[in-house]
Amino acid sequence: MTKITKILIANRGEIACRVMKTARKMGIATVAVYSDADAKALHVRMADEAIHIGPSPAAESYLVMDKIIDACKESGADAVHPGYGFLSENPAFARRLKKEKIIFIGPAPESMEAMGLKDAAKALMTEAGVPVTPGYQGDNQDPQHLKKEASKIGYPVLIKAIAGGGGKGMRKVDTADDFIDALASCQREAKSSFGNDIVLIEKYITSPRHIEVQVFGDTHGNVVHMFERDCSLQRRHQKVIEEAPAPGMTDQVRKAMTDAAVNAAKAVDYVGAGTVEFIVDGSGALKKDGFWFMEMNTRLQVEHPVTEMITGLDLVELQIRVAQGEKLPEQKEIKMQGHAVEARLYAEDPANDFLPSVGKLQILEIPTGARIDTGVEQGGEVSIYYDPMIAKLIVHEPTRVPALARLDELCRETLIYPVRTNCKFLHDCLSNPEFISGNVSTNFIAYHWQGSETEINYTALAAALAPQKTDNAFANNDGWRPNLPPRTVQYRHLDGKEISIPLMGKTVDVVINERRTPEGRVVFVDGLYYLTTNASGLDHALGGGNAITAPMPGKIIAANAQVGDAVKAGDKLIVMEAMKMEMSLESPRDGIVASVDVSPEDLVNDGDILLELEKEDE
Repeated sequence: MTKITKILIANRGEIACRVMKTARKMGIATVAVYSDADAKALHVRMADEAIHIGPSPAAESYLVMDKIIDACKESGADAVHPGYGFLSENPAFARRLKKEKIIFIGPAPESMEAMGLKDAAKALMTEAGVPVTPGYQGDNQDPQHLKKEASKIGYPVLIKAIAGGGGKGMRKVDTADDFIDALASCQREAKSSFGNDIVLIEKYITSPRHIEVQVFGDTHGNVVHMFERDCSLQRRHQKVIEEAPAPGMTDQVRKAMTDAAVNAAKAVDYVGAGTVEFIVDGSGALKKDGFWFMEMNTRLQVEHPVTEMITGLDLVELQIRVAQGEKLPEQKEIKMQGHAVEARLYAEDPANDFLPSVGKLQILEIPTGARIDTGVEQGGEVSIYYDPMIAKLIVHEPTRVPALARLDELCRETLIYPVRTNCKFLHDCLSNPEFISGNVSTNFIAYHWQGSETEINYTALAAALAPQKTDNAFANNDGWRPNLPPRTVQYRHLDGKEISIPLMGKTVDVVINERRTPEGRVVFVDGLYYLTTNASGLDHALGGGNAITAPMPGKIIAANAQVGDAVKAGDKLIVMEAMKMEMSLESPRDGIVASVDVSPEDLVNDGDILLELEKEDE
């Protein structure tokens, strides 16, 4: 057995931090590598030492084998953990490390190669008795021949690049008339992304589920499984929410699926952590003959935490122990308990076709009480150069429904600004009755979500922010005013849009939080944020174009206008004192004063309306 003393993590972000935590627990020193963009990143500060490896683009840093190996030599690292992505499934990298007598914490390069090309892997699985999806994996790539094979299989079919991954190089084709154009598009994308335009064709399952099995092999010939994960909730073939165990799984189907996964790993003499992915017929109850091999990922998966939560095992620790030559636990020792769910929190804008959102995380607040795997902190940057994942939110409960509810609450209460995120989108998915019932497929998001759920809902926001009555009539901001007609609405200016808020608003099921920033007040509603802006940087325009509100609790010093006065934008109309600081609050626009709601010496609360202008259409 070889004792590992120092691990270089050939990766970045949350997976680098994740590996470091386990290495530290095991008493193993860690080395981080970083590009220009990551010079101040969390994983760099967490490591025992860090080595710069080049410019920000991954192709000039994290993907350059020579730089990683030079960093190993410089630091004296005797092992490399590749994480996932980058060089994690590159057999040439594993061979280079072996040549340099550096331990690669992963499978042998031969195992990677056997599973790396989808067509060869399917042929190998067929020989091993693992069920594979009906299809064509032949050498004849003539378009007309491929079209003929597609007709034999029966439409709809899926064209897949044999070297593809991450949803690239993949096209669903519904009719023969569309086949040639879809094939050409798929091949162009595959050539550009992977340098290989060879494709295979397989039957498209109309209600597919994506269920995968975590497998592990050691150098003593043992292969075990750690049950299954359901990763059916996907957007453009990218996983969004993962859970373990799979909804609707039975003991009989689980045994058939895990047996097939173990056989698949044994067929390539697999050592280390791997995942065997199956496409599953989700049109009804799960069946022993209703799943087919899709591919094997020869690395740790992003969603590995849900397996850790239900088994109580540390998969990174097992990877390290296997790399040292230790034995795995026996299958009978691996137990499953409870239900775990993981949501991938991304810096992306669902209301803008999920385009990535980059920038500084001025506010990053994720509630405690759950497992959070992240590689960023408040004040950190989301870079244009890498995957926009901010964190993985993972919960574990005795059963599925409470786990979904708890994760939903976590997403709703997460506050991130000014980077846009998918928090509200995750809430929409987790709270969907169909998903809660376990009725899921890889088509779920495309079918149920049309974009409206994550667009700004000003009606709900207005109702949520409407003031509520208390026992003190003078403290209520409910429209009552002495010797004046009651106000029925207040106006707020949010994200550049004025909204009217009924002062006696109805109760709505939203989670509201507010934070102050230099740009104004940020209102968070179920993970979405709304910015209240004004020219001076003070939040006196929170009431929109028609009002001045208190930016914080304080005392009124002076009111420099009366009802009926004509005022100009920028006129100093209210003077107040707060936190030993005197501030002048200006008119948000030209207009006529409709009401002055305070007098000198009045004490006001944060957000109280102090003065209102007549609406411009009045």
